Amino acid sequence: MLQQMYPFWAAIVANLTAQLLKPVIRYIRTRDWDWHLALESGGFPSSHTSTVAALTLAVGITDNFSSTLFAVTLMFSLIVAYDAANVRYYAGQNIRITQQLIKDIQILTQTRLDDPIYLTKVKEVLGHKWIEVFGGIILGLIIAGLMYFIR
Repeated sequence: MLQQMYPFWAAIVANLTAQLLKPVIRYIRTRDWDWHLALESGGFPSSHTSTVAALTLAVGITDNFSSTLFAVTLMFSLIVAYDAANVRYYAGQNIRITQQLIKDIQILTQTRLDDPIYLTKVKEVLGHKWIEVFGGIILGLIIAGLMYFIR
């Protein structure tokens, strides 16, 4: 089954590996263990880019690097990487700034904003820094390469 579905399994394993590495890398950096990071988006390495990088390499290996399917997966991967590092990253930054503005308005005007929209907890970490995206790409390529040789 691994041989028949190699691109699929390479992508799945790359995604799971990236997600499971997030709390480990955080612990190594900060000595703070938070297993919830394995279920979160954002952080190092990017699981989105590790998934599409593994898929792209596996498709290139199985269907040829000059195939239409490889071209499609490569374009898909470039879009995902760009989105992770730009669109989603800046959406997270926008959320952070908006939350700070709400706090500042409440402090400066001595007004309590009680509308539920101001009280909603919104996730700030949506996207990735470029180093997190590159880490995901490298991880995905390594996983797909290793899985090719063990299949």
